[in-house]
Parts: sequence; structure tokens; C-alpha cells
Amino acid sequence: MAGLAHGLGGLKYDPKKRHRPPELNVFVAFVVIVLLFEILGRLFVGDSFLFNTRDGIDTLFNEARLRIIILQVAIIGIIALGVTQVIIAGGIDLSSGSIVGAAAMVGTMFAQSSINQYGMENTAPVLGLAFLDLPIIIAIVAALAAGLLAGVINGLLIAYGKIPPFIVTLGMMLFARGVANWTTKGKPISYLQEDYAAIGAGMTPVFIFLGAALVMHLLLKYTRYGKHTYAIGSNEQAARMSGIDVDRLKVLIYAIAGFLSALAAIVLSSKALTGQSGMGVMYELDAIAMAVIGGTSLAGGRGSVLGTCIGALIFGVIISGFTFMKLDAFYQEMAKGAIIVAAVLLDQWRARQQAARN
Repeated sequence: MAGLAHGLGGLKYDPKKRHRPPELNVFVAFVVIVLLFEILGRLFVGDSFLFNTRDGIDTLFNEARLRIIILQVAIIGIIALGVTQVIIAGGIDLSSGSIVGAAAMVGTMFAQSSINQYGMENTAPVLGLAFLDLPIIIAIVAALAAGLLAGVINGLLIAYGKIPPFIVTLGMMLFARGVANWTTKGKPISYLQEDYAAIGAGMTPVFIFLGAALVMHLLLKYTRYGKHTYAIGSNEQAARMSGIDVDRLKVLIYAIAGFLSALAAIVLSSKALTGQSGMGVMYELDAIAMAVIGGTSLAGGRGSVLGTCIGALIFGVIISGFTFMKLDAFYQEMAKGAIIVAAVLLDQWRARQQAARN
């Protein structure tokens, strides 16, 4: 009997109950997709997807394509970080894309300059001449405050109004998009200050995404906030009975999601050098997809920032790969939909397997 016991309490070690980190499975899927595009590129395009084949350039990898892959998912990736913790807590957020549009309009209104880069004078500022050339921190704070307010409203209605998250965030999606259109009657905002434009220049969006990812990783993995977020997603009633203030935590979760959506709005509008009410359309679905592909369970209680980051890279590879293969954009949408469904099916299968082992 002693020979069968391993560890404390005489429990027998069963190799079948070993669990691979879900992020490892997502990473394997990422590698497989990259290799698939590499093979297809060699066969049908006559070029390498990942490696540099141009004469006179010594670099091993196609650095331009790698930068594009990372840049095109950085902004939605910021949103996905907030959406990930919402889903882990057992909720959903359909309003993040519209919050991007509203926050972008609010931020750019306060970021207008009296003269643009071509020396042309701004004769019709949105808020009047007195609000031109303000310190750039005002525009940033205004945009972040708008996103934070939207997130707090979501959280209050869900936590204390006892309205399902789907309904609340769907309503906020429509309301925030209406606010974005109302601010300037749908007209774009231009004449942005150079300091504001610098936020989205070069690889800065990637650094902002990585910084936000690091903060959210530490927050979810090593703090009481993170442990309680996983707890209410796994079993909300048990979390209440254990003394967790579930309602207050839900407000905080959705507030952070709104804040991150506003941060994405600042990066997006500064990169585009304009504020437009249509910014962020469908971003909420891409953000949810990144989280789900990264291993976040729609049932709540399971997921990670690392997995979401890998999920974002998978999205970037798919978009870049289809462009590399010279395929039309609608094939990208079809592939995204198929991958999302496959990710959910895999998550359900994994949950059943784990329940069977236990």
C-alpha cells in the first residue's frame, strides 16, 4: 500500500489526471496556423509567409510582416484584455466597440489644435476656439473618464439592477454609438495636436498593449481582485456565501473593461489622426473571439491574459495570412467564425473530459 501512495495523505498519483496548461494548446494552434500559411505560401504563392526571401536583406524573418501582424491586433487586443476578465467573471460585454467610438469622439474634441500639420487654420472647432491647444492630458483624461463612466453604468445595472449582462451591454452598445454620432452629428473630428497623434505613432500601440496586458496579468493572477473574479465566475452563489462582495466587484470589473475600451479609443484615434463616430464597429466581437480562442470559457471561471494575447496573435496571423494569399476579405470573416465555433466546441469537450477525470 505504501508503494502506491505518493504525496500527502497517502493519495495515489494518477498520471492520467495531469493537466496541460490551456495556453499551451492555444500556442500549439498558433504554431499550426503559421506553418499552414507557410506551406500554402510556398505551394501557391511561391514565397515564404514568415521568412525573408528577398535578395540583399540578411534578416531571417520578414520583419515588416511581423510588425504588421502585431500592430493590427494591438488595439483590439487592449479591448480583449477587459473583455477577458468580464467573461471570466461569468459576464459578457457587447458595448466595448461602441464605447471606443464614443470615447474617441470625446478625446479628440479636447485634442484639437488651432493649426494642422499643413499650416491650415482650424476655423470650426467642435467645442469653440477657447478649447483649442489644451494640454494633451485633458483629452486623455476626458476619453478615459467617458469609457470608465460607461463601464460603471454597465456594472451598476448588472450588479444592482439585476439585469442580464447581455441586455445591459447591448443597450449600452446602442446608446454609446448614439452618443458618438450625436457629438458632431456624425462628422469626423480633425486638426489633432501633434502630441496626441504621437500616442499612436510607430510601434507605440504595441507597447501600450503589452503594458496593459502585463498589468492585467498581475491583477488577475496575484491579487485578491483576480482570485475573487475567478470565484464569482466559477460559482457566484458560493462566492457570496464566502463573503465576497460580488456586486461591488462586478461594477469594478465592468469599469475596468470600459476604461480599457477608452484606452483603445485613444490609441486608435491618435493613430488615424481623426475621431470618427464609426470607430470600433464590430470590435466587441473580435475582442470576445480573441478571448475565447485564447481559452477563456464562456461559462466563466476560466481564462487568462496570456491565452488572450496568443488568441490575438492568431487573429493577426489569419488576417495577414489571407492578405498574403491574396484572398478576399470576406474569407477572413468566414475563417474567424469557424475558428470561434471550433474554440467553443473544444472548450466544451475539454470541460467534459476534465469532469470525467475528476
